[in-house]
Amino acid sequence: MFRLPTLHTLLTPVAALLALGLVMAAGPAQALSRIKDLASVEGVRTNQILGYGIVVGLNGTGDTLNNAPFTKQSLTAMLERLGVNTRGANMRTANVAAVMVTANLPPFATQGTRLDITVSALGDAKSLQGGTLLATPLLGADGEVYAVSQGPVAIAGFSAEGEASKITRGVPTVGRIANGGLVEREIDFALNKLKTLRLSLRNPDLTTARRVAAAINDFLGGDAAEPTDPSTIVLQIPPRFQGNMIRMLTDIEQLKIEPDQLARIVIDERSGIIVMGKDVRVSTVAVAQGNLTVTISEAPQVSQPAPLSRGETTVVPRSNVKVDTEGGNKLALVRESVTLAELVDGLNALGIGPRDLISILQAIKTAGALQAEIEVM
Repeated sequence: MFRLPTLHTLLTPVAALLALGLVMAAGPAQALSRIKDLASVEGVRTNQILGYGIVVGLNGTGDTLNNAPFTKQSLTAMLERLGVNTRGANMRTANVAAVMVTANLPPFATQGTRLDITVSALGDAKSLQGGTLLATPLLGADGEVYAVSQGPVAIAGFSAEGEASKITRGVPTVGRIANGGLVEREIDFALNKLKTLRLSLRNPDLTTARRVAAAINDFLGGDAAEPTDPSTIVLQIPPRFQGNMIRMLTDIEQLKIEPDQLARIVIDERSGIIVMGKDVRVSTVAVAQGNLTVTISEAPQVSQPAPLSRGETTVVPRSNVKVDTEGGNKLALVRESVTLAELVDGLNALGIGPRDLISILQAIKTAGALQAEIEVM
């Protein structure tokens, strides 16, 4: 039996087309980032520790004791602690090197935690290959010992030389000891007992700080989070999360927002690298670029005397000087850009290299037509 289409059946294709139109009009999805990747909890941080030690067991590639008096003094003091008196003796060993030992103490590291350490030669040692670091205390900025390091040094480079040649690959005077440090003192930080938290943005920005606070308030309810400056958000701990800070932080750090940033162009003049942010804009401007090139080529000619004459053969200089002002280069119009892609296309239309583009961007900024900050590395 034939059935007439209902109103719902007729509207379904129309609704589908309207939904498709809305999706296409919405454009590309916004780039959202987790708060975990944008901010860090103030107080939860890595601390740097360092110490001075001795590496022994080198194959004649250590410090020259006459050129490194600190190595000789350290060796003498170490032997005295072990019951060996060497004061006044003439030591000529080349198997010892004085080194600086550095490491990063992670937050909440407990006693017995292993650390990776870096060992760097302090004197004129040629290589630390095959050496062993003796027990070295590692101190913090307050002068307290937080870890002790010891173990065989592994280096990534090497050095070999003969009578007339030398080959060096990498840096043989710097090495690492995996799990060579042992934590002896903990840093007290009671995270669960805090009543107020401060989140620090890695890239300070007023808009980003406000968006982070808004996302946290929507999740917790109320006005628990408040931005106090472009890099800090103060968070009052709700009563239901007091004593259970980890639960709240794990939920907050997964919230996603769209970070904002200043329009910035970063230039590295040494390598010719140019990096532009997505918000860089340029007003309509005309640009001409040209260089004055002077080419001088020498083509000397030999002048022979006439037959049966008493003349001498001489060399007559012939110079060809060419000046190229690149008169064919005309003004190129870079129109006002809406997107970064259009700006790049406009600058690429000039047909120039990165080195000249750096000068052009700085000139456009001076003319007031570039709405971005230029940072030269």
